[in-house]
Amino acid sequence: MAKETIQKDIIIIGAGMAGLTAALYAGRMNFSTLVLENAIVGGQIANATGIENYPGFLSVAGADLIKTVQQQAENFGAVVDEFDAIEKVDLIGAVKRIETDGAVYETPVVIIASGMSRKKLPLAEEAKYAGRGVHYCELCDGHMYQDKIIAVMGGGNAALDAANFLSRYAKKLYLIHRSKMRADDVSQKRLMENPKAEILLETEIRTLKGEGKLRSVEIFDKKTNATRDLPVDAIFVNIGVQPNTALFTGQVEINAKGHIVAGEDCRTKIAGVFAAGDIREKEIHQLTTAAADGTTAALLAEKYITGGKTSW
Repeated sequence: MAKETIQKDIIIIGAGMAGLTAALYAGRMNFSTLVLENAIVGGQIANATGIENYPGFLSVAGADLIKTVQQQAENFGAVVDEFDAIEKVDLIGAVKRIETDGAVYETPVVIIASGMSRKKLPLAEEAKYAGRGVHYCELCDGHMYQDKIIAVMGGGNAALDAANFLSRYAKKLYLIHRSKMRADDVSQKRLMENPKAEILLETEIRTLKGEGKLRSVEIFDKKTNATRDLPVDAIFVNIGVQPNTALFTGQVEINAKGHIVAGEDCRTKIAGVFAAGDIREKEIHQLTTAAADGTTAALLAEKYITGGKTSW
């Protein structure tokens, strides 16, 4: 059975801060706007327990901030379609085509704001335990481990935010990192003061163990050269991110690090196609710069659609 073909003025791929800000502006300009998100709305920032560097808030949970921006976008008519996997895109030509599980969309403008996803755990057993103790989304899967032993792998801000979030479920929580923590002082202090948390630095995870699902990890302490088994029910991996650009390979220009090449105007080499947020090649990746990209992309999309900026 053929899929329905649906026309939209603007389609935004990704519902993080950049994508939702673009949707807010596009909806406010009365464009029929669709946001396609193949995972949870908000992306990585949805897991942040306390954001203290976003203007207008002394401190705000990532999920609350994203929910507010989503509500703003939806109040202006934008539609956010969560967990609708995109199968393929065709960005070449005046009319862009995006095919999902349920429909084919046609639009003159695509704003790519697909962000980043977490790097996989680099162990041979990762596939065996994926979803059976090895996880990458604490917001999605943390509740599965109520009163269980949870480990978080990583030492940056995102890892500590994940650990602080997961402590609401865990009876015991380990933060395991192969070197020193890189997170800011506020996040470190919050975790260090958590009575459920134990921090294992200069420690590597060597092997995953368990029948059917994860039961323990073999860890190596680089300070003492000692190896031991650590009983855990789950490990949430947060060891870095990579750009979500696989869908666009061969269409937009992608640099050596996997980011889409686009200037401060967010325009790619393809007319009508913009890149915004962490997916875009740029030096600074922050919530504020993601919101700025979303704003820029939407406003210049309006000029492109109405003919106010015909050159590309």
